[in-house]
Amino acid sequence: MTTAMLILLALLVVSSYLCLYRVARGPTAPDRTVAIDILGIILVGFCALVSMLTGEDFYMSVGLAWALLSFIGTLALAKYLEGKEFDE
Repeated sequence: MTTAMLILLALLVVSSYLCLYRVARGPTAPDRTVAIDILGIILVGFCALVSMLTGEDFYMSVGLAWALLSFIGTLALAKYLEGKEFDE
């Protein structure tokens, strides 16, 4: 493992903890929603890093699927927080 990979891994771990703190202590529901969305992006970063370390393409597929599900989930949660139904 190279030094750059270790630095990236450390940055992703620190970012995860900061997002989890915002999810737990966020003053409003939209703050928590944004933190959960960023946590999904960080997870995609973890998948990309693991894919580079192992040379497996499977992890990139998992990251892509997670990104799509995270996007759809964020849209649904935003509509719910706005007070609209899912069919509007």
